[in-house]
Amino acid sequence: MYTNVRDKKTEQNGRDYLKRPLLEPPNSICITIPEPVDKLEKKKTVMFRIGNIRCASCVISIESVLGELKGVKRVSVSPIQGQAEIEYVPKLINTKMIKETIEDAGFPVNEILKQDIAVCRLRIKGMACTSCSESLERALKLLDGVKKAVVGLALQEAKVHFDPNVTDPDRIIEAIEDSGFGADLISSGNEVNKVHLKLEGVSSVEDINTVKSYLELAIGVNHIELDLEENRVTVNYDPDLTGPRSLIERVQEVDHGSCKASLYTPPRQRETEQQHEINMYRDQFLLSCLFSVPVFIFSMVLPMLPPFGHWLEYKIYKMFTVGLLLRWILCTPVQFIVGRRFYRGSYHALRRKSANMDVLVAMGTNAAYLYSVYIAVKALSSDTFEGQDFFETSATLISFILLGKYLEVVAKGKTSDALAKLTDLAPDSARLLTLDDDRNVVSEVEISTQLIQRNDIIKIIPGEKVPVDGIVIDGQSYMNESMITGEARAIAKKPGDKVIGGTVTENGCLLVKATHVGSETALSQIVQLVEAAQLARAPVQKIADLISRFFVPAVVLAALITWLGWLIPGVMGIYPEHWIPKGMDKLELALQFGISVLVVACPCALGLATPTAVMVATGKGASLGVLIKGGNALEKAHKVKAIVFDKTGTLTVGKPEIVCVMLFTSMSMGDFCDVVMAAETNSEHPIAKAFLEHARKLRQKIESINQPNNQHLTEVRDFEVHPGTGVSGKVGGKMVLVGNKRLMQTFNVTVGPEIEGYVSENEQLSRTCVLVAIDGKVAGAFAVTDPVKPEAQHVVSYLRSMGISSIMVTGDNWATATAIAKEVGIEKVFAETDPGGKADRIKDLQMKGLSVAMVGDGINDSPALVAADVGMAIGAGTDVAIEAADVVLIKSNLEDVVTAVDLSRKTISRIRVNYVWALAYNILGVPVASGILYPFTGIRLPPWLAGACMAASSLSVVCSSLLLQSYRKPLVVEDTKGQNHCSKSR
Repeated sequence: MYTNVRDKKTEQNGRDYLKRPLLEPPNSICITIPEPVDKLEKKKTVMFRIGNIRCASCVISIESVLGELKGVKRVSVSPIQGQAEIEYVPKLINTKMIKETIEDAGFPVNEILKQDIAVCRLRIKGMACTSCSESLERALKLLDGVKKAVVGLALQEAKVHFDPNVTDPDRIIEAIEDSGFGADLISSGNEVNKVHLKLEGVSSVEDINTVKSYLELAIGVNHIELDLEENRVTVNYDPDLTGPRSLIERVQEVDHGSCKASLYTPPRQRETEQQHEINMYRDQFLLSCLFSVPVFIFSMVLPMLPPFGHWLEYKIYKMFTVGLLLRWILCTPVQFIVGRRFYRGSYHALRRKSANMDVLVAMGTNAAYLYSVYIAVKALSSDTFEGQDFFETSATLISFILLGKYLEVVAKGKTSDALAKLTDLAPDSARLLTLDDDRNVVSEVEISTQLIQRNDIIKIIPGEKVPVDGIVIDGQSYMNESMITGEARAIAKKPGDKVIGGTVTENGCLLVKATHVGSETALSQIVQLVEAAQLARAPVQKIADLISRFFVPAVVLAALITWLGWLIPGVMGIYPEHWIPKGMDKLELALQFGISVLVVACPCALGLATPTAVMVATGKGASLGVLIKGGNALEKAHKVKAIVFDKTGTLTVGKPEIVCVMLFTSMSMGDFCDVVMAAETNSEHPIAKAFLEHARKLRQKIESINQPNNQHLTEVRDFEVHPGTGVSGKVGGKMVLVGNKRLMQTFNVTVGPEIEGYVSENEQLSRTCVLVAIDGKVAGAFAVTDPVKPEAQHVVSYLRSMGISSIMVTGDNWATATAIAKEVGIEKVFAETDPGGKADRIKDLQMKGLSVAMVGDGINDSPALVAADVGMAIGAGTDVAIEAADVVLIKSNLEDVVTAVDLSRKTISRIRVNYVWALAYNILGVPVASGILYPFTGIRLPPWLAGACMAASSLSVVCSSLLLQSYRKPLVVEDTKGQNHCSKSR
């Protein structure tokens, strides 16, 4: 029995885990656990725009017909807006039936304004080239209920957005299989948290159903799937309400403990599928070699070695020889058993009204095989016929193609190595502690990491990995976070600090309270983000998609023209007889050229040029702490010519410190601190927090000298935040303003020469001055400094060498902003700008034709991040799911801005190299295969060699993309004992 440690108060999580920091401090508030709701009565709401509503009778008609439907709970129709909102039970009725009912009543439904969208990820089997992914994507988009579909060729996956009221993953899988591909469900939208359990002590279906009913009644269980054959159950649950250990305990309650449950870890589907694909191609290649190698020997080697050549030329019947019979027998299994995958792929492709590599291979090998059969039949029926068969061409061609595919899938598997390393970071087990009320350890037990629940207390000793995200509650240690953030230096951790799952303790023992478990951990979300990025299609991929639609038909046409172009002149005697090789005739020569054209053309290389490079780059970026959200972000980042930096927390450390406080009235320092503390208590601004901390220390110092003042802080009333200027409120009946000079001007507060001088003096020192006015008069001010990051100057200088201009935009005053900009080397500054104004400045730069990136903290800079061509959220830490940014920089380190841009440039450059190679190969390969050089040089490309070239082209593109794994950061700034060291690597 496992023991669960929980606080008396339960944390309340937000509605959307992906939109909040993963290691957010616990709120420690009580929540009411809801009673179980009958799943049948779960309701949803849908909204339609309805036409032809002219009067109240129309409204009554719609409401009456919908009210008669079973499952419709509420109908509200607005005749003015022409809208209807319907609440219904999804188990009894769906939106399609509701829509049809309205239309049957004579009212057109123009569009659905509000509907549920679910997402599922699927593993796709059988895709060979980009035309396969294109045709499957089109087939999915035509499926009723599918809103969006993205198919990744290199990843062999599909991500489908669909309306769960109209379709479901099972129907989507059926549609994929109808298109000729295999599909397995990887995950669906409701599988955020799930656990797999192996049941013991169950002997019948009734027992398993009993277990299911027990689990369904458990608090927090959302969905249950049963595997009756293996006695396994998969449970989707709400981690706020329950967890794996609680579910195991629930199962053990069945029949007074007669049923047991244990954790079951299914094999990783991606690695399993990849290994299965590798083994399949390897086995098929070896099987084909078992036949094709003897065929090749009988055709090319033995005829030249007496007496074997004489034996093979022995005539069995008429002109039918032993060698011809052996080649026919050995070639047939390769053509129809090993090569049946090409027939199957061709059939499904043609049925989809498209064509792929399988069509080219099937046509080429069939042409060679059927012509050879024709030669064999003629030899059996004639005493004088002499002809050259192509059985060795068919067999060796299939073998070479299978060898190429085998090497290709092995190489493609390495493109996701970085992602695989990330998934392996989490440890398999953890030490779970049970504490008493005095925080003494009652028990310690080692459990699987998957059994950890929120609020558990985990013990981590030196050298161990942190199993989940959490907060340190006891102990101190240095943490190696390089595997997550790329930060080489160990980070000190003490009580109250956040730790990330997968990082390693170097010294000291820590007690950590789990805050995010399962798929909510930073590590899991990084993996999810990288997987989504690898599936996203880069705009440059459109080139390959466009070419692939016409590629195969164009190649078939070129092969036909080649065949006729050699056959007709040969029959007419236009070219000399000595051009025809010994043992061939005009038809055979023309056929060889035509087959070579068919098999030398390779659409696969074009299809793999972009996705393989994106896969390697996003995985490599993740290992360096730079999360790039797909090919689109990569392509936009390489075009950046201007980078706009926020000041606070981006160019500066982001931890303001109060360096001096000045009074301009007779008010005591203690009273001044009390008033400002009261006014700033509700503010979330970093400067407000810095002053509160400073004021508390100053207050304690004053009280230690004078008589302690036990008076509580006066509560602020009418508190108001003025974005970009400060705050205001009433404290003890007095109107208090805390902010910059613009706030004072807004409220007509006079700023005298003495105050102006104090402000100007501090601003020249790169300090920010905050004024405090009480009842319309400036009572005091405090100066704030925020040190510039040590690497900022080097980063700005390096960006300049890359041809990128740096710009600073801030809400701070002009003097402070100019001083900071001068210190780091930035020439262009926009100061005293509110969040909306930052976005306007970016739009102004874009109007000048510049591609602009914005670097900010991802919170108050969201409008600017969205407005920029590339938004970079720096210092996001574990908040990796921020939606406003295209690039998430996990560390608060400006070096990663350079890394992001440089990696994108290297990746796009690699994609272009891949395209040049793939296109050049086809542009040069097809003419050579068609015999354009043969009349001048005597060089011709036999079909088997053309097939080997085709296989090599795909492999070369994948290997070219793999070179990105050797990428190194171009700029590394180390701060050692106060000295900055800058190293550059290209």
